[in-house]
Amino acid sequence: MIVDAHTHLLPKDYPADAPECFPHMEPIEGSDDRLLVFGKMRFPAKEVFFEAERRVEAMDASGVDTEVVSPMPPLLRYDLPAADGLALARHVNDFAAELSSHAPERIIGLGMVPMQDPDAATAELAAIADAGLPGVEIASNILGSSIGEEKFLPFFTEAERLGLSIFVHAMPAPIDRLPTSAMGTYVVGIEGMYAAASMMLGGTAAALPDLRISFSHAAGGLAMMLPRANYFWGGSWNEEPKDLERAVMPDDGPSPLELARRFYYDSMVFDRRTIQYLVELLGADRLLLGSDFPAMPREDPASKTARSLELPEDQWEDLSWRNAMRWLGRDPVTAGVAAPQAQEASAR
Repeated sequence: MIVDAHTHLLPKDYPADAPECFPHMEPIEGSDDRLLVFGKMRFPAKEVFFEAERRVEAMDASGVDTEVVSPMPPLLRYDLPAADGLALARHVNDFAAELSSHAPERIIGLGMVPMQDPDAATAELAAIADAGLPGVEIASNILGSSIGEEKFLPFFTEAERLGLSIFVHAMPAPIDRLPTSAMGTYVVGIEGMYAAASMMLGGTAAALPDLRISFSHAAGGLAMMLPRANYFWGGSWNEEPKDLERAVMPDDGPSPLELARRFYYDSMVFDRRTIQYLVELLGADRLLLGSDFPAMPREDPASKTARSLELPEDQWEDLSWRNAMRWLGRDPVTAGVAAPQAQEASAR
């Protein structure tokens, strides 16, 4: 069974009386696709972004049994006025619930909240749960503020209380430290690392051990930094026992690696060697399959690179679908049976 835990949606339309700052969709002549217009953005959105039948067809074609579908990241516009941000979030959440309803065992929609107003975002989580959405997507920074800052702790506390999952998608900060050409490459790695590290250093990870949170693209460069952080914490190389005489910043709390192993990470990292490293450092029970579909084309078949590792069967089952169910708060044993077409395709 294959669960693609990192895919995206776009609503087909937006209210005619929506605020001027809302996005809108324009028809594309001779096509069922639409053009997303959102501020300066012009993005040709394929029909699969918003039509459930097209999504199921695409899953069947690539051997995917279930998709976790989150809002296309540019919708996470925290620079909007808080009231408009909440209105946009509710529209997107309604659409996510509607899209999921067409094939609930195959399309699992996530919502969004106006993180520019932490109190409003926290209050909106109850509505997310009531709508049957298992969680929300947030950006890796909120107008330049790290998500591990204390002002966001009530939001994550409420998400943990409600049993909602969090998907953190890497997004650029308002102050660019790299050229625009690095937006989709190095910025993703830097911002993902900052987000995960802030959750560890700010105390959220330690305070909320039952929070189910996943980071896009394996939290960028985090995994390369963790052994160094572990050395500063306890003076150990290769996770040997503590040697506090060598430690630069001794700490009696959980080690950085222990905290990092409380998170989930999608394995959309483009190289089997990187996935192997993540398996060895973080564990096969921490990784999810992801593709960024349809913003990016899936491998053919889906998970081709991860499958090439030839992991032991139990580890492969964790990576390919069981971890995704755990992250979503679902019992893998009773998670449901996938569509026969997808099972057949994924076996090829």
